[in-house]
Amino acid sequence: MSTTDECSRVEYVADPAAAMSWLAGSDRFGEYVMYERAGEWTFAADPIGSVELDATELRVLWEGTSTADAWAGRPARVLDRALAALPLAGRHAYGWIGFEFCAWALGMSDHVDPRTTLAHVMIPRIEVRVGAFGVRVRGATPTETGDIHDLIAQSQTVEPPKPHPVDVRADSTGYRNRVAEAVAEINAGRYQKVILSRRVDLAHPVNIPATYRLGRAHNTPARSFLLRLGGLEAAGFSPELVVSVDEERMVTTEPLAGTRAFGLGDAVDRAARAELITDPKEIVEHAISVYTAFGEIAEVAERGTAAVSDFMAVRERGSVQHLASTVRGRLAADRSSWDALERLFPSVTASGIPKREGVDSVFRLDAARGLYSGAVVRVSEAGAMEATLVLRSIFQDAEGAWLRAGAGVVGQSRPEREFEETCEKLGSVAPYVVRA
Repeated sequence: MSTTDECSRVEYVADPAAAMSWLAGSDRFGEYVMYERAGEWTFAADPIGSVELDATELRVLWEGTSTADAWAGRPARVLDRALAALPLAGRHAYGWIGFEFCAWALGMSDHVDPRTTLAHVMIPRIEVRVGAFGVRVRGATPTETGDIHDLIAQSQTVEPPKPHPVDVRADSTGYRNRVAEAVAEINAGRYQKVILSRRVDLAHPVNIPATYRLGRAHNTPARSFLLRLGGLEAAGFSPELVVSVDEERMVTTEPLAGTRAFGLGDAVDRAARAELITDPKEIVEHAISVYTAFGEIAEVAERGTAAVSDFMAVRERGSVQHLASTVRGRLAADRSSWDALERLFPSVTASGIPKREGVDSVFRLDAARGLYSGAVVRVSEAGAMEATLVLRSIFQDAEGAWLRAGAGVVGQSRPEREFEETCEKLGSVAPYVVRA
């Protein structure tokens, strides 16, 4: 078995998203998590170990041996300890964290169904990296390595799949009424902001890898992902980080709040941008999100290192454009990456302000979210971490497939406009769905 990166026979991959989709769709390598960041795509597959956490039990699997134990305390620390106990030998861990993971840190665990999966992280046997360097394979047998190169070469000659666009205008969830209820609670002084979402169920099974390929060609995400893990499939085009902690212990988050449609033509897009940067409701929504993110980073960073940059820049993410800022600080010596994740999770742009009251409103007014508005994570043995926000995504399990999108609700919100915003966001994925 190979234990180091092998140089590629393929010097250049013109369409890395097609390569990742083709590897995933080949069904050759078991469960997988694909993660795109900074011009590099990683396909991590065939787990040799995993850590799965639900509301009552921690399950650890390593090379065929499994344990299951009750747990207590904070989920982030439980996961940190479980991963630290495994002989990773330089391997990364990949997986996902559900929205309900936040309930323990916020003292709201009684809101969570005991059967809810909070996190599922796996350690792959095989890693395939694609970037400007070509293709590098780690952990595969020589035969598998040859097959991987052949599959990637084949992927570059296959025509893109045909989409079956989804109608997102119907609403079976009473979204406008829920927004109106939240506006009333905000104006009564219960909280300042909440993100409410709606689910759109699909009438047919979906080819998730093919949907990823087609959707990635029409999106401009900060990160993207594709996964099949623990009975859940998902693909998404994440507009922002929840948190990253790099090798130099720099903590970063990128709150996006304030939205208008994008991709409707230059003149329309410019008019929407001008409206976005001058709309008092959008500016207030963004400013309070940045203020909250700054305070959260300050709590885990060395004193005086928290700072905001690119304040209220406009970033284009597929079918929408957002107001965006970056908040950074250097992680304090007595804090870990998991401490930073726990403090910043869930993203303020996917929960509410104040966060505890916002999450309480989500638990009351939204259905259980699972992976939606949670995070896909990549963690190094040394503790570096990226957790990307799960929005602009499609999901599928044994019961069916669905899309989901939300909008930020503040005192000035109008239910019809917030519904329209969910349609704009669903437009990042709905036109590119591929039937199984």
